[in-house]
Amino acid sequence: MTSDEHTLLNHYNITNLYPTSWPSEKDESDASGDEKPAITTAGLAHQRSRSRYSALARKTSDRRSLVPGTERTGDGIENLVQKDEPDPLGGPDSVVRILRHRGLPVEEDQRLRNRFLLSSTTFSPTLYLSQVHSNASTQSLLQGLEFLSKSIDQKSASLKVLVESNFERFVRAKTTIDNVYAEMRNQGAEVPPAPQPRTHSRITSKGSAHFRKSSAQGGLSPRGFDKPLPSDKKKHALSKESEYGVQGIKAPLVEVAVKAEEIWGPALGGREREEALRSAMASVGKSSDIIQVDAAIARCIKNKDYDGLIEEFRKARRFTEAGAGAARAHAASNNRGSLTDSQMYQIVITGRMWSGVQVQMDDFKRDVWRRLSNVEGPPASSEINGADESMTLIKVLLELGVDDNPIWIWLFNKYEYLRNKITASFERSRVEIEILRRRLALAEPPSSISIRHHLKGPRDSAPHGASQQLDTPPIMELWELVHISISHLLSPSGGLVGEVVEFWEKAQSFIDGTAQRLLPLGIDGQSQKHHCLSTDDVRILQKGVVELVETLRESVFAFFADPPIDDVSMLYSPLPPTTPNTPKSAVFAPWAHQDSRFRLDANNPPPPSPKRDEAWEAFAFWPPYANALSGIHYLEKLLTLVGGGATELAGLRPVASSSTTQESLKILVGGTRERCINALLAAWTRDVCLFQSVEVWDRPNDRTDLTKMPMYFLAFENAVLLGLQKLAYIPNVASKGSTANVITAPSSAMLKPVRRGFERTIYILLAEMVKMAMEKEPATEDLSSLHSAPFGLAFKQGLTGKGQVEIRSIRLLLTMSNIKFFQAELVPQLITTFETNFSTRLTDESKTIKDVLIQIDEKLFGTYTKNIAEHLSSIIQTGITSPAWVPTTDRPTELRPYIYEALLVLVSIHTEILTTAPSLLHPIISDLFEQMVLAFLSAFRTRTDRYTLAALMQATLDVEFVASILSQYTSPKASELQSQVYQELDQRTDNSARTKLQNELPEMRSILKRLREGTRGEFACFKKQRTKA
Repeated sequence: MTSDEHTLLNHYNITNLYPTSWPSEKDESDASGDEKPAITTAGLAHQRSRSRYSALARKTSDRRSLVPGTERTGDGIENLVQKDEPDPLGGPDSVVRILRHRGLPVEEDQRLRNRFLLSSTTFSPTLYLSQVHSNASTQSLLQGLEFLSKSIDQKSASLKVLVESNFERFVRAKTTIDNVYAEMRNQGAEVPPAPQPRTHSRITSKGSAHFRKSSAQGGLSPRGFDKPLPSDKKKHALSKESEYGVQGIKAPLVEVAVKAEEIWGPALGGREREEALRSAMASVGKSSDIIQVDAAIARCIKNKDYDGLIEEFRKARRFTEAGAGAARAHAASNNRGSLTDSQMYQIVITGRMWSGVQVQMDDFKRDVWRRLSNVEGPPASSEINGADESMTLIKVLLELGVDDNPIWIWLFNKYEYLRNKITASFERSRVEIEILRRRLALAEPPSSISIRHHLKGPRDSAPHGASQQLDTPPIMELWELVHISISHLLSPSGGLVGEVVEFWEKAQSFIDGTAQRLLPLGIDGQSQKHHCLSTDDVRILQKGVVELVETLRESVFAFFADPPIDDVSMLYSPLPPTTPNTPKSAVFAPWAHQDSRFRLDANNPPPPSPKRDEAWEAFAFWPPYANALSGIHYLEKLLTLVGGGATELAGLRPVASSSTTQESLKILVGGTRERCINALLAAWTRDVCLFQSVEVWDRPNDRTDLTKMPMYFLAFENAVLLGLQKLAYIPNVASKGSTANVITAPSSAMLKPVRRGFERTIYILLAEMVKMAMEKEPATEDLSSLHSAPFGLAFKQGLTGKGQVEIRSIRLLLTMSNIKFFQAELVPQLITTFETNFSTRLTDESKTIKDVLIQIDEKLFGTYTKNIAEHLSSIIQTGITSPAWVPTTDRPTELRPYIYEALLVLVSIHTEILTTAPSLLHPIISDLFEQMVLAFLSAFRTRTDRYTLAALMQATLDVEFVASILSQYTSPKASELQSQVYQELDQRTDNSARTKLQNELPEMRSILKRLREGTRGEFACFKKQRTKA
C-alpha cells in the first residue's frame, strides 16, 4: 500500500478505499468545522451574551482535530492517536493490517493497539519490532532505520513551523489564563460592600443589573454580580477546603489534562523519543556485525556452504560470550547504577541474534540428522554423493557439537538399510521372476522351426563370430530378468555385495581410527568423545556384517535350491510407502519403477504353472522350454556372479575369522553350481531329443555323402561341453587368485552326472537317427521301380539333397554315412573334448559308444541290403528254377534274361548309392554280390535233375558273367561261395560232361568276352575307374 493510499484512508477515517456503504460513524459525527451553521436570531442573541472567556467553556468533544484519521472514543471524544498509520520503518502495509494478519485483537483492544502505534505515548519499540517485523532481515531493518530518521527530521521541522506561525495565539492564551487565575483566586474572598450614596443608587442598581446579567451568562468577573450564596463562595474560593477553588472544576480539569496529554504529549515528547531512537539507531549501527550473523547463517544453510556455516556459528558464539561476559562483569561489580542504553541495546541485539541462531541451528541439525539417517543415497541433483555426503554431514555435526555419536548412528542406519534392502530386493525379484515364469509355462512351446533354428546356432554363427539369438524372445526376457536380479544382489560393482563390502571398509576405517583423522574435534573439543567406537560398538558392527553376509547367502541359495514359489501376492498387495511407521529406507530400487509386466489384478492373480512332468518345473531360475544354449550363456554369468560375490564376501575380516560363515559360502557356491549343472543336463537331454528337427537331409557342399546334422550336432555338443566346463570350474572367478578359497574344484561325484549325460545324449541322438531312417514311406515301397526308372525321383532327390526324403533307402544310406562319420571322426573328437575339459578319461564310455555305433551300423546295413538281396535272390531263383533255363542247343552262346534283370537292379542300386553316399558303394555292392552268389548256390541246389553239358555251360556262363561284371567288388567270401557253386554243379553231373566242359572252356571265354563287349554300356558303372595321373 502506497503512502497516498494511507493518507486517503486516514483523512476520511475509512478502512477501505472502495467502500460499498456509508460508514455509520459518519452519521453520528458533528458537522464539519469548515461549514458555517445557519445564524438565527436566537443564535445571535445567545452569541452576543457569551463572555470573552466562553471559549474555555467549549466542550472538548466539540473540537475538531486537524490531524486526519484521528480516533473517536466511545464517549465521542477524539484524540491524536490514529486508528491506523503507515509502517514507521517504511513497510508496504499499515501497522494494524499487519497485526490483524497475525491474529492480534488490535481492533477490539485500544491499549494493545496504541502500543504498536508511533503516535501513542504507550508505543513500545520492542513489542513493535517483535510482532510487526518478526521476520525482517538485517538489511530491511537498516533500510527502515534510515526511513525513520528521515521521518523524524521531517516531523521536528513541522512542529517548529507550527509554533512559530501561532506564537501570538500562544501569548494571548497565556495572558488569558493568568487573568482567569487572578479572578478565580479572589472569587471566594468576602469583600465588604463599598458605601454608596443614595443619589447613586440608580447607577448602582444599573451596575447590579449588569453584573446579574453577566452572572446569568456565566461570566467569571467578580465585579457586578449578585451576592453569591455561601455554598458557591465556598466552592469557588481558593481555599484549602475547596481545594483552592478547583473542587468544582477538578473533574473537567482532569479530563482536559488527559486530552491535552493525548494531543500535545506526542509533540512535546517527540524529542525524547527522538533521542531514544537515535540511541537505538547508533546501537544498531555498532552491532551490524552481530545482526548480520543470523542472515549469514541462513544464507549458508540455503547454499549448503557448510564451511561458512561453521565459521558464522563460531562468530555468533564469540559475540554471545562477549555479551554474557559484559553482563556478568557488571553484575559482579559493586556498581549499583543501571546499564547504559548502548549496553542494554547491545545485550538485547546479541540475545535476539543468538536466539535466532539457535532456532536455525536446531532446525539445521534436525535436517542433517534426517539426511544422515536416510542412507539410501542423495538425490540425483546433489553434487555430493554416497559416503562423501555422509562424511560431510558427520563433520558438520561434530563441528557444531551434538550429544549422540553421528558416526555410530550412520553406521547403524546403514546396516539396517542394507539388511532391509537385501530382504526386500530378493523377495521382489523372486516374485517378478515367478510371474514371467508362469506366463511362459502357460504359453505354447516353441515351434519345431524355432527349435531347429536355435539348435543350429552354434555352427551357423561360429564362422562369422556374430552373436546369435540363443532362444525365443520371451525366454530371453526371463533370462535377462534373472541375470539382472542376481546382479543386483551379488555384483561387486553396483550390487548389494559391493554395498556390503563398501560398508565394512568404511566401518573398518572408523574402527582403526584412520577415518577420524580428518574429522573435527568440535568447539572446545567436545566432539572428541565421538571419535572412538567402543568395544561393544565394534562387536556389534562385526556381527552385523556377518548377518548381512548370511542374509545374502540364504537369499541366493534359496533362489537356486528351492522350487518355484506359490505365493505371488506381494505384487498386488505391497506395503504402501506412505504407511505410518514405515521408514524411508524400506522403499528400494525394485519399487522405484512400476513395470507394466508386473501390474497384477488382485481379483485375477496369475494361475500356477501347469504340471507336465518337465524337468524345468523343479528349478525356479530356469525358464520353461529354454534350450541348453541359452542356459549355458546365462548360467555362466550367474555362477560368475555367485562365485565372485562369495569371494568378495569371504575376504571381509569378520567373515574370514568365522569358519562357519566360510563354510556356508562354500556350500552356497557348490550347491548353486550343482543345481545349475543339473538343470543344464536336463535341458541338454531334452534338446537332443528334439535334435531330429535339425535333420532335413540337406548336405554340405564339401561332404555330399553326409547330411548337415552331424556337423550341427558336433558344434552343439562342443558348445555344451565348453559351457559345462565353465560351470564346473567357474574360471572367470578362480583366475582372480583370491585368498578366500570358497570355490573348490568339482568332485568326481559331481562330474559323474555330466559323464552320464554326455553318453546319454549320444545314445539318444543315435536312436533318433535310426528311428528317422527306419520310418516307412506313406505308401508301400515298390522295389521294382528302382531298376525300372534308374533316373527317377529317388535319384533326383539323391542328387539335390533338398527337402524331406520320402524314399526310405536314401534315408538309410544317408544315416549309414552319418554313422560312419560318427565312428571315424565325431565321437572320437567329442570324447577328446570331454576328457580335455574335465581332466578325466572316458575309457569305458568310449568302448561302449563304439560298440553301439557298430551295432547300429550293422543294423542299418542289414536293413538296407535285406530287401534288395531278397529281390535279387528271387530273380535268380526264379530264373534258374524255370524250365526255360535249360538250353535247347548243345552249345549255349547267350545269357539267360534273369541275369540282365538282376544286374539292372544292381545298376539302380549302384546309381542310388553313388548319388547319395559314395563311400558306401563298395561295401554294399560287395555284400549284394555275395548275396547273389549265395542265391546261385541255393538255386542250383534247388534243381533236382542232373546237369548236362549244356546246362553246365549255361550255369558257368551265367555265374562267370556276373563275376566278371562285379569283379572289383569280389570279396573272399564271394570267391568261396563261387567255388561252392562250381562244386555243387560238379556234384550234379557225370565225368563225361566234366571232360567235355574242360574242352569247351576256351570257347566259353570267347563267348563271355563277346557278351561283356556287348553290354559294356549297360554295366559300365561297375567298371573300376582309372585314377588320373
